[in-house]
Amino acid sequence: MRPRTRLLAGLAATSALACLAAAPLPAALAAQSTGTSARTTRSDNSVGGPLMASQGIVVHYPSQSSPQLPTIPASAYVIANATTGQVLAADDAHGKFGPASTMKVLTAITLIPRLNPNAMVEASQQAADTEPNDAGLIAGRKYKVSDLFTALLTISANDAAVALTQATGSFSKGMALINAEAHHLQAYDVVAKQPNGLPAAGQVESAYDEALIARQALSMPAFMKYDETLSAPFEIKPHDWETLNNQNWLLTKYPGGIGGKIGWTISSEATYIGLARRHGVTLIVTIMHCTSLQEITSAVKLLNWGFAMNAKVKPVGELVPPLATVTAAHHRKAARPLAASLVAQPSSSGDAPVYAIVGGVVLAAGLAAGAMVIGRRRLAPGRHRE
Repeated sequence: MRPRTRLLAGLAATSALACLAAAPLPAALAAQSTGTSARTTRSDNSVGGPLMASQGIVVHYPSQSSPQLPTIPASAYVIANATTGQVLAADDAHGKFGPASTMKVLTAITLIPRLNPNAMVEASQQAADTEPNDAGLIAGRKYKVSDLFTALLTISANDAAVALTQATGSFSKGMALINAEAHHLQAYDVVAKQPNGLPAAGQVESAYDEALIARQALSMPAFMKYDETLSAPFEIKPHDWETLNNQNWLLTKYPGGIGGKIGWTISSEATYIGLARRHGVTLIVTIMHCTSLQEITSAVKLLNWGFAMNAKVKPVGELVPPLATVTAAHHRKAARPLAASLVAQPSSSGDAPVYAIVGGVVLAAGLAAGAMVIGRRRLAPGRHRE
C-alpha cells in the first residue's frame, strides 16, 4: 500500500477466546548450503532444521545442470511445499524484518475462529487516527465481521485490522491472542505490535515464520474464501458503498495462483506471501524486504522454480507443526464463534486469559486496554500498499 493520510474511527466490543490447535505432518529434513548473507539472523534459531539458521541461500541441487534459483531483489525468502511441509529452498529463513501488511495474515488466522462472521462490531472514535489505507470505518457505526475480514484481506484495510482485534474485548487482548497464536505455530521470530503491520518499534517476522502462518491459513476454508475474493461491495454508511478490489494479482494472472498477501512500508519495503497450486502440489513463497517493489514478480519466479524442482531437490528443512494446546476445552472454545452481537455481550469465559503451551511453558494471553488506529480511502484496481 502506498502511504496516505486520513484519520478515522475505531471500535470496542467483546468476544470469546481460546487457542487453536492444528498439526500438519512434519517433513523430511536435509540439505546443502550455498551462498552468503550479511543480514542479521538469530544465531540460536534453527526451528525447521539446522540449515534454517543460515544467513545465506540454502538449496540442494540434484545435479550441476539443475535449474538455478532465480536472483531476486529481496533480503530473505522461503519456498515450501504446503502439503509435505518440505522447505525446498530458502535465503536467511529466520532473518527478522518488518512484516508490513503480511502481518494481517496472522491477524486473520488468529481471529477468524474467534469471531462470529455475522456479528456486528461498532467502530469507536479512536480508530479515526489510523493511517493510511482503510475501509473508511465511521465512529459509532456497526460493521459485519465478515465484511471486515473481506476488507482486511482484499484491500489490506488497516482500520479493519484494528476493529477486528478490538472485537476480542480490547486491543491489548487481541494483540496478546495474535502473539500467542504465533507461538502456538512455533513462529518464534514473530513480535506483533500492530495487527495491520504498520510500523512499530521492535515488530518483526521472518520468512520462515510467515511460511508457517501461510500454511495454517491454507488449512482454514474461511480464510481462503476471504483471501481469494476478487471484489466485493462494502457499505461505509447507509447508501454509501465502495468496491473492495483485491490487490493480489497472482490470483488472476498466475496459473494456479490461489491467494496471498502483499505489504509495503518505507522501513519494511515490499513483503509478500504467495500461494499457488498446480497438479495437486501447493506451494508457499514468502518474501521479506524486497527492495524494488517487485514482490509479486519475484514470487512468480520462485514459484516457477519450486514447481519445476518439487520432488527433485532434497529439502533443506521443514515447516514444523503447531504445538498442542493445553486442553480439549480450549479447542472447543476456539472453535465457538462469538454471539451474534459483540456489543455488551461478554463471552462465557469472561475475561479469563488464554493459555497455550510454548516449549513446555504455559503462556497467558494478558488482558489490558489499548489504543487503535484506522484510516480511509476509495479504492481502484491495482496496487495498494500500507
